Amino acid sequence: MVWLAVFLAVLGAFFLAIGAQRQGSAVKADTGGLALSSNGFLRLLRNPRWMLGLLFLALGMVMNAIALVSAPLTVVQPIGAIALVITTVVNAKDQGLSINRATVVAISACVTGSALFVLLAVNVTQENHHVNSDDELTIVLLLALAVGIFGTLAVMFKHRMSAFIYILGAGVLFGFVAVLTRIIGKHLLDPNGLFLLNVQWYTLVAIVAAGGLGSWFVQSAYSGGPPDLVIAGLTVIDPMVGIAIGIVILGELRPDVHAVMAIAMAAAATLAIVGVIALSRHHPEVTKRKKDAKAAASRKAQGKA
Repeated sequence: MVWLAVFLAVLGAFFLAIGAQRQGSAVKADTGGLALSSNGFLRLLRNPRWMLGLLFLALGMVMNAIALVSAPLTVVQPIGAIALVITTVVNAKDQGLSINRATVVAISACVTGSALFVLLAVNVTQENHHVNSDDELTIVLLLALAVGIFGTLAVMFKHRMSAFIYILGAGVLFGFVAVLTRIIGKHLLDPNGLFLLNVQWYTLVAIVAAGGLGSWFVQSAYSGGPPDLVIAGLTVIDPMVGIAIGIVILGELRPDVHAVMAIAMAAAATLAIVGVIALSRHHPEVTKRKKDAKAAASRKAQGKA
């Protein structure tokens, strides 16, 4: 069952990568690098490229959801890092960009840091087959806090938020979504035969709210950054949030873990996050946008003079 979950996670990563690239190019063409508006989102619903990307993303998420129910969170979640490499190559070819050295280093840091974090996490965690109602409620309340914080930021700084803040928020929110998806899946498969009656209403509300706001953040990040940057944020931040919840709240940490392992996990996480930050600053599409913006500002200033 674990190997089937791994296969589905890899296949899901492929679909997520292609879907992200399709949607990213559609959003960029529609917004021209400006913030995504509600009217712009409605236009995207009539864009064939965006809808094709949505189909691929949906297939990827379904496969990932099945994998999450079939294997431990710490095994499935980080496999999504494969999507980062696929998205980078596909997007560079689509946009006619050369992948610079800084981008290669940043992506290597993301993938290496994520892989090390997972390998270490697998050795220090154990699967929790039963989640009690108190732990489930704690996760939902923390998610409500996250939704409140990032939702407030989106309203107050709608036109000034950087792509990195959007992907940070999306990564955190989808990390919670992954955990709740696994919890709901376990409830549905409970041998008591109650299926949906096992699922708490507030869990369903929480996962819909987080999924909705996270999806908006992803689309907004596309308008201000390349799709591989978005995938980098999701494949790094998302699993780290999920694993942290598993360790801190769900009690998946083994009792005999040495402090050195905790330090090593922190170092691996730091390496991955630094890679995301570097990618947000040195990606060729990001630098091209900055140069174009400076050139436009310079022409505007000369026109006024």
